[in-house]
Amino acid sequence: MPHAFPPPSEFQSVHFPGQHSGERVLLVLRRHPFVFTIVAAAFILFAFLPVFLRFLIPVRIPQSFEGTVWGVLLAVALSSYYLFLWLFFAYAWVDYYLDLWIVTDERIVNIEQVGLFNRVISEQRLLRVQDATSEVKGLFPTFLDYGQVFVQTAGERERFVFAQVPHPDAVKKIVILAHEEALRRAGAQSAALSAV
Repeated sequence: MPHAFPPPSEFQSVHFPGQHSGERVLLVLRRHPFVFTIVAAAFILFAFLPVFLRFLIPVRIPQSFEGTVWGVLLAVALSSYYLFLWLFFAYAWVDYYLDLWIVTDERIVNIEQVGLFNRVISEQRLLRVQDATSEVKGLFPTFLDYGQVFVQTAGERERFVFAQVPHPDAVKKIVILAHEEALRRAGAQSAALSAV
């Protein structure tokens, strides 16, 4: 029986922890890079904000703070500001990079980073998929072709959401094709077992 999917490429030959032997990876998804670009732009804007404010304040005011308690407090406040800014950026990067969706020929794996030290991994067999829907809302998502894919399942976690992924319509079609292929394989296996 011919497969509905192309042969594995270099990208599709990735391995992940907990992968079953013979399980083929069809998709590895992260959020669209534009989503993190917005965070990086906000980081750069807030990093240069004190520099812009410095040019708005008359020269004699900062000079009057030199060598006083107010100067030390200002230095501590500025250092704390940049420390929290770096922490925000690191947290945003970890959340962006470690949120991952993997579609294989057997199951869907959802790896979600919640905070810095909490990770939730959910999986659902493709046989339990009931429906897949793609959604693109907004100006940038429409032009850059990213959005949500909702996969309705019959499992404990009824709905998997692939958030802000590139090419959501193509992802939806691959999930549906993988589901149909899994149903065909299950039907062929049950027919072979009943023939024995």
